[in-house]
Order: sequence, then C-alpha cells, then structure tokens
Amino acid sequence: ETLTTVKSVVLDAEEKQIHNHRLSDWLGKLKDACYDAEDVLDEFEVEDLRRQVMKQRSIGRKFRNFFGCSNPIAFRFRMGHQIKKIRERFDEIAKLRGEFNLIERLDDHRRVVHKERESTHSFVLSSDIIGRDKDREKIIELLMQASSGESETLSVIPIVGIGGLGKTALAQLVFNDQRVEEHFELKIWMRVFEDFGGRQIMREIMESIIVQIMRKCVFLGDLNTQQLQRILRDHLNSKRYLLVMDDVWNEDPEAWRKLKSLLLGGANGSKILVTTRSRKVASIMGTRGGTTGYNLQGLPFEDCLSLFMKYAFKEERDKHPNLIKIGEEIVKKCGGIPLAVRALGSLLCGKTDKRNWEYVRDIEIWQLEQMDTGILRALRLSYDQLPPHLKQCVAYCSIFPKGYQFYGDSLVQFWMAHGLLQSHNKKEELDDIGMRYLKELLSRFFFQDLSFGMLGMETFSFKMHDLMHDLALLVAKDEFLVVNSDCQFIPKKVRHLSFVAANASRNDFSSLLSDLGRVRTIFFSTDDDEKTSQSFIESCISKSQFLRVLDLSGSAIEVCPREMGNLKHTRYLDLSKNYKIKKLPKSICELQSLQTLNLAGCLELEELPKDIRYLVNLRLLALTTKQKSLQESGIRSLGSLRCLSIS
Repeated sequence: ETLTTVKSVVLDAEEKQIHNHRLSDWLGKLKDACYDAEDVLDEFEVEDLRRQVMKQRSIGRKFRNFFGCSNPIAFRFRMGHQIKKIRERFDEIAKLRGEFNLIERLDDHRRVVHKERESTHSFVLSSDIIGRDKDREKIIELLMQASSGESETLSVIPIVGIGGLGKTALAQLVFNDQRVEEHFELKIWMRVFEDFGGRQIMREIMESIIVQIMRKCVFLGDLNTQQLQRILRDHLNSKRYLLVMDDVWNEDPEAWRKLKSLLLGGANGSKILVTTRSRKVASIMGTRGGTTGYNLQGLPFEDCLSLFMKYAFKEERDKHPNLIKIGEEIVKKCGGIPLAVRALGSLLCGKTDKRNWEYVRDIEIWQLEQMDTGILRALRLSYDQLPPHLKQCVAYCSIFPKGYQFYGDSLVQFWMAHGLLQSHNKKEELDDIGMRYLKELLSRFFFQDLSFGMLGMETFSFKMHDLMHDLALLVAKDEFLVVNSDCQFIPKKVRHLSFVAANASRNDFSSLLSDLGRVRTIFFSTDDDEKTSQSFIESCISKSQFLRVLDLSGSAIEVCPREMGNLKHTRYLDLSKNYKIKKLPKSICELQSLQTLNLAGCLELEELPKDIRYLVNLRLLALTTKQKSLQESGIRSLGSLRCLSIS
C-alpha cells in the first residue's frame, strides 16, 4: 500500500524536481530505498538458485551449517529483519510526500502517449541531411585545393560549431562523395577520444588507421609502438590520403604535434578534416598560413521545419493541418539545431492528438535557466517522455566514456544483469526484450553511427552522441562515477563505478575503497602494458557485496582472485583479453546468478573448471581455450545457455 501511494506521485515529482532541490533529495531517498529493496529481494533469488545447485549436487545435509546462511531458519530470520527496516524507510518517505503538494498521475494525458513504434535506425542517410548542400560544396572545394605551401604536404581543415549542428553528418556526406573518392588514394575515418595524448590512446589510433588502410581485420596486439609507427608510415608513404578526425576535444598543442608527426609521409595534397566544438582546437590544429576552420551555422528555419515534418509525419503531413502551426512553434524553440529537431520530431511521430503537441510546445522546461542551451532542453524533454524502464537504460550508458562504441548484444547483457529488462509477456526472451529496447532508443536518436557486422542485427554497433551523453550524465546524477586521479572520495550513493588507470603504478585509489557495499557495477580501464594491481582488484571484490557487473577485460591480470566466488549477486563477468590467465579458480563455479561469462581472448587458458555445470543461470559463454574437448567440463549440462562462442 505504501509503495502504491508513493508510485502514484513519482511522475509529478520527476517533472517538478528541477525547480525544487528538496523534492530532488526526496526522490533520491526513494530511489536509494528501492535499490536496497531490490538487493533484499535479490537475496531470495540467490538463495533459490543456491538450493537448486545443492539439490543437483545431492550433498545437502539436514543439520549442515545450522547457523550459517544456508540454514533456512537463519536465512528467513535475517531476511525478515531486513524487510522490516526497508518497510520503515518507505513509510518515512511516504509521510514526507505531503510537503510537496504532489498530484497523483498514474496516467497523464498531458504526457506523450507511448505505443509500439515502427522499427527504424539512427544512422543518417544523405537523403536525411537537409540544408547542407552549400556547406558540403565549400568543404569539398577546400579539400581539393593544393596545399598552402610547398613544404606543407599535410593540410588540416577544421569544421567548427556547437554540439548538435550535424558536423559529423556533414563530414560523412563529404567523406562519401564520389569526387572525394576519386581525388584521394586513401580515405580513413576515426572517432577521436577526448584525450589522445595517452600512450594507449595513441596506440589505438594507429591500430584503427592501419586496419582501415589494410581493409581487413588484423591482430596487432603483439606489436610494440615503434613497429606500429613503421607499418603506418609504410602504408601512408607517398599516397595522397584523407583522414577524418571526428569530435576532437584535446586542446594540448604537444599532443597534437605528436599525433601529427605519425601522419607525415603522405603525398602532397593530403588532408585532415577535423570536426570540433572548440575554436581553440581549430586554431591549434589548423594549418599554418592556411585555413583556420569552417564555421558551421545553424540550419535555416525552413530547413528545420522540413526535417521536423519528415520525422513527425513521415508521408502524412497533409492529413493533419491542425498540427502544422504547433509544429512550427516547436521548431522555433530548437534554435536551428538538427539533433534537437530530429529528437522532437521522432518523439511526436505517430502522435495525432493535439494535446500531445501542445504539451511539448508549452512545457516549462523551455524556460529553465539551469539548462543554458536550447538543445539540452529539447533532449531532456525527449528523455522525460521515455517510459521509466528506458530512462534507466539511458542513464546506465553514462558510465561509459564519450565516443564509446557499443555493441548491441553486450549492452543488452549489461541491462539484463541489472534487471532493467521487463515484459508483460513471460514467454519473451530477455535478449529479445533488450533488442526491442535498443530499437526504440535508436528510433528516438539516443544512439547514432549505427553499423552492422557480417551477421546483421546480431552484431550491430553504435555510439551515443556527445550531447546525449551529457544528458545521460545529468540524469544519472550521483549514481554513476568515473574514478580518476582527481577523485577524492566515493560517495555512498554511488552504485556504478569505472576506474581509470587503476594499475600497479598508480595504486592510489585504495584509500577510496572504504565502502563499496552498495556498488553494483565496476569497470576497470588500463593504460598500455601496465597491469591492474591484483591487490586492488581483490580489495574491490571483497568490499562489493552486491556487485552485479564486473568488467576486468584487458586488465593484464595473470591470476583470477579467489574472492570471485563470493560474488553471489554477479550476473556479468568479463575476463576477456587477459592473455596470461591459465586457470580459473574453482570458486567461480559458485556464481549461480551468473548470466554472462566472457573468456574470449584468454589465449593461455588451459581448461574450464569441471564444476562449470553448476552455473545454472548462465545464458552466454564466450571463450578462448587450449582445452581440446569441452564435454569433460560438463558444458552440456548448462540448461540456461543461449549462446556459446568459441574462438
């Protein structure tokens, strides 16, 4: 009854919290209580799985561990105490709701009604780019021009503009133009990381360029930096090439000088086309004596209106003349920014009720001073109209860095591990639910740069626009934290962590690990050949009671911590690309909740533990192993397994 009371006003509270910090704090307490309630419920699920395995092993004893967690009486007593504490918290939260004059709005006609949407995509076709023909022609003209000086064989042309203008889409339009194709011997496209000064980032840039030049997948992990530089220069030697560096942020002249030195050696007329929001970047990277950048402006109103109508009405504009005027007023609020226009057009697609359109036009978010740009207001509005389960999925993406390349199946596994996938149809597979969520978010332009592998929709990848990532960070608030050298402490509200360069040489994060008891996600990111500190990993694991996702991929560990066997709530474990792991601890077979186990790229892995068959919840297993026969591992007994990938 208490939960029903609180739930009825959450919709109103979410909209009003932007104006009221106390209300925002109230919602935060409610969310914290819900998380803790989930953890308690999860204990029951974990216990049920444990009993299934005990029954399977047929070694249960009547009086075994009478006072331990395996004893049903002790378990019920402990859980009863925790449930009582949770109920008391919810009662206190419910009492406070009266202070905010919240309205019950379980089904609000003012909000945009959701229904199953037609499957679509977010990559931008040339026919979808409206009003940029003149910009394309001017940039192509700059690319075709001879270098500014005889000594300058490599020219740089920055495209500069605020976020959401379509700089990337314009660069793609230029990149794929037939005239550009014929003019350059090589064409290379790369998304640039925020900080391309680090050794690992520079290495990834070189690897990306080499793979595109060779036009095939090659393994370059065994090559050192000098060998990669030599291969790169050999392939660029005396060739006129075009390199597009998309979304550059780094304003360090020295980092740019180092990167540019790797790209010399091409023929006269080689060009680098850069997209950036920063005028300082354009000044630093622009060719001396040449262009200092192409300043991209907002789209004219008529072009914005055409774009909006295309997404809002598709081919049925003439059927709804009563909505045209409202649509024009909505477009004016977008400030000539195509991303905002597409997002709101997509939001209203298929909605013919005039009240839905008026709601988007008149909502108070357009007057908010906290959001200093119209683009962020438009994107926030698009986010606010998502159903609750999709809002959680978007917020989760904030833990990944800007420009991160998502793979559909992997992101679905992350969402699944956190219980974010819901369906009224009990027969619907979790993977299918996740893919349905992804398609919905793609159709609303929360993701972009969609590309398909050889298996089509099974292996598609995509990225999140920088501004969408900013929005995800905004709505995620205190739940997600990227820990770097500037981090002083980890707030207790944090549920998801990503450690940057948490390695042996920088083990200064240990002091931050005093309380990880509520953390659900831990990602590790390493730099080059420096391995993650074994003791640091063990400390993280031992202090993370409710960890659901643990990603140790590429962390260069040689021995898996035995403490992994204590991660009874963990659904997702990634040990991939740890080339020196030879054995897995037997304790890993105690992870009955595990849904995904990724061992791909563990080149030295000798065999799987014999008790792997007791991972009764495992749905996906990816592995690289020296083991010749997997039958001995009991892999055929994994009744929940949906995907087995062996490389």
